[in-house]
Amino acid sequence: MEQVGKKRTSSVLDVTEPEISSKFGSRILTEDNDVFKHNAWDHVEWDEEQEAMAKEKVKQQLEHPVPEEEQEQYYNNPAEYWDKFYQKNENKFFKDRNWLKVEFPELFSTSEAGAGKKRVFEIGCGAGNTMYPLLEQSENPDLFVYAADYSKTAIDVVQGNRHYDTSRSLAFVWDLASDEIPKEIEPESIDIIVLIFVLSALSPSQWAQAIKNIHKMLKPGGLVLFRDYGRYDLAQLRFKKNRLLKENFYIRGDGTRVYFFTSEEIGEMFGKEEEGKQLFKIEQNAVDRRLIVNRMRKLKMYRVWLQGKFRKL
Repeated sequence: MEQVGKKRTSSVLDVTEPEISSKFGSRILTEDNDVFKHNAWDHVEWDEEQEAMAKEKVKQQLEHPVPEEEQEQYYNNPAEYWDKFYQKNENKFFKDRNWLKVEFPELFSTSEAGAGKKRVFEIGCGAGNTMYPLLEQSENPDLFVYAADYSKTAIDVVQGNRHYDTSRSLAFVWDLASDEIPKEIEPESIDIIVLIFVLSALSPSQWAQAIKNIHKMLKPGGLVLFRDYGRYDLAQLRFKKNRLLKENFYIRGDGTRVYFFTSEEIGEMFGKEEEGKQLFKIEQNAVDRRLIVNRMRKLKMYRVWLQGKFRKL
């Protein structure tokens, strides 16, 4: 579950400048008694009791990790589990990512008439849920979209789509944590890299190489558009015993991996220096806290997503 309802305004707050982040058009819960009047509320902050409960759940998870003798299989070939995931769910992927236009207008500016030659790379493309909406409404004949995933089955799904057109796009198998960038892409040739729920699938030990590859592919001034799971998201707190590989890094029931980030970790990842030079300018480092409500069952579910925009210097 990535998002619910149709978004018309941004629901993120920048952690570095929250006072200037826009809340215009957001649905803000001001009275607890109103909670079940709508399906979702934006910018919902936790109180101390809720945060303490979340930390206690994570502490319990730490006490019951994946048995050590079983952990290696999840590190050796993670793509195998994603292949099985896509084989099982082949016809269930095309959710409406209408929120993309709201949160990442920069992405859709590449598809406007007269935008000129633009190259977009969707990493961890899955079934092409970003690539296809972008191309479908494109009025720019000079827009070309690359799409990669380390699951061959996912790429088979992308290439098997009736809208797949090699004159406008190219999908291929590639692991973001590889030692080299893909042969299909020249260094410093990409205008925008899309990372949506991708970094969380990598082991923390792979982050540095992933950032290195991203930096190498982007043009100077190129942009990374990032969205992923945040610390204490509902999905993290629901994990039971024997699902934790290491702190904040888990195995789902289908064997796929997921990490839950903090804004500080993302800021450090993209804000680091190499040889005394900063690699990216952090244009946005934001958190999207939403309270999702099941009004029929009177359930409250707290979601936390992180979002960022990082420009290559």
